[in-house]
Amino acid sequence: MKKRENLVVQKYGGSSVSNVERIKNVARRIKSYRDKGKDLVVVVSALGDTTDELVELAHKINPEPTAREMDMLMATGEQASSSLLTMALHALGIDAVALTGAQSGIYTDKLHTKAKIVDIDPKRILKEIRQGKVVIVAGFQGLSPDEDITTLGRGGSDLTAVALAYAVRAGLCEIYTDVDGIFTTDPRIVKSARKINHITYDEMLEMASLGAQVMQARSIEFAKKFSVSIVVRSSLNNRPGTLISEEVKDMEGAVVRGITLNNKEAKITICDVPDKPGMAAKIFKEVSKAGISVDVIVQNVSSQGITDLSFTVAKDDLKQTLKILDDLSRKIGIGNVLADEKISRVSIVGVGMKNHPGVAALMFDALAKNKINIDMISTSEISISCIIRAKDGNKAVEVLHKAFKLSKKGR
Repeated sequence: MKKRENLVVQKYGGSSVSNVERIKNVARRIKSYRDKGKDLVVVVSALGDTTDELVELAHKINPEPTAREMDMLMATGEQASSSLLTMALHALGIDAVALTGAQSGIYTDKLHTKAKIVDIDPKRILKEIRQGKVVIVAGFQGLSPDEDITTLGRGGSDLTAVALAYAVRAGLCEIYTDVDGIFTTDPRIVKSARKINHITYDEMLEMASLGAQVMQARSIEFAKKFSVSIVVRSSLNNRPGTLISEEVKDMEGAVVRGITLNNKEAKITICDVPDKPGMAAKIFKEVSKAGISVDVIVQNVSSQGITDLSFTVAKDDLKQTLKILDDLSRKIGIGNVLADEKISRVSIVGVGMKNHPGVAALMFDALAKNKINIDMISTSEISISCIIRAKDGNKAVEVLHKAFKLSKKGR
C-alpha cells in the first residue's frame, strides 16, 4: 500500500503529558507540525502515574476486582489526557478532536486487560483528517465483540500508535518519551549509557521483552510484521532519536547492543512433579488458558520418578498463577508450590552475537568475578538472560555494560 507521506502518527507517553505545562508543550510541538502542513494522528497515554493510581484505588475498593471493570476504570486515564490535549490545541487555534479507542475503530478480542487487536477501521479518523482536524486518540484501549471496553496491557499506547500508523498508511510513526531515544542500558543505572542511533526490530523486540521500558514488546512485533518504521525521541527537546527498522549490513559489527534489567518477574518452583510424559503440558496448558505468559523454564534431573520444575512469570500474574497451580495440585498430584519475588533478570542483546563465539563466556565470567550468582539461564539467537538475586540487579548491569565496552563511542 502506498503511504500517505504527509500523515504523521505520534504517540506521547505519560511523562510527556504529566502536567499542564507538558501538555501545553506537546500542543506546541503538534502545532509546529501543522505549521509545516502535516496531517496528524496523535495517541496519548494517561497523565503521569494515573494508571498506577487507578489500580491502587481499585484494590482499596476490592482486593480482587474483575478484569472487565478494571478495563472500564483504566481506560479513563487515556480519555482524560486526550481531551485535555485537544483543549490545549483549541487554545492555540488548532482544530482537533479527541476520540476513544472504540471511536477510532480499534477492535480487539475479549481478553480483558491484555486484549489483542483483531481489526482497525480508520474511516472515522480519516474523515476527521479530511476535515482539517488533528485527531487525538486515547491509547491503550479498544472495543471487544461484546462491545465492552478492553485495554491492551501495560504500554499499550505504543501498540495503538504503531497499529494506527499501519492502518492509516502514515509516512512516519514517532514515539515521544522523556528520554532521547533507545540507550545501551538504563541511563539511570549507568550514567555513561550511550544512545543508539539505529536498532533492528529483532534487537528492540528482545530488549523490550527482557525489561527495557521505552517501548511495549507487542508494538515492536506489530511493527516488524507490517514494516512500520518507528522513531523514538524526547518530547522535551528537538534532538534526533533512535530509528527502529530492518537490519542493515554493518549492524553485525556490534556484538552486544544493549543490556536490560527486569525487576518485574517472579520465579515459581513446583516440587515433586511426577516425571512422566504430559505433566508439563497439563501444567502450562492451564496457565496459558488464563492468558499468562511463562518465560524461563528449568526442570531438574529426575530422582525416584519425581522432579522439580521452575519457571518465571510477570509479578502481576503471580497471584493468579499460584491459584491455578493450587487448584491443579489436587487434580494431578504435584507437590508444594514455592514463589520467589526477589529475583531480577539481566540480559545482553545484539544481532552480532549469532556470529561471535565467546559472548556467553564473557558474560558469565564478568558476573562471577563480581560474585553475582546465576540461578537460571535462558538464550535466544540474539540474547542471553540470567536470573539473579534482585539485590544484585543494578550491579550486574554496570558490570556487563563495562565488560562489553558499551560506553565507548560508536554507532
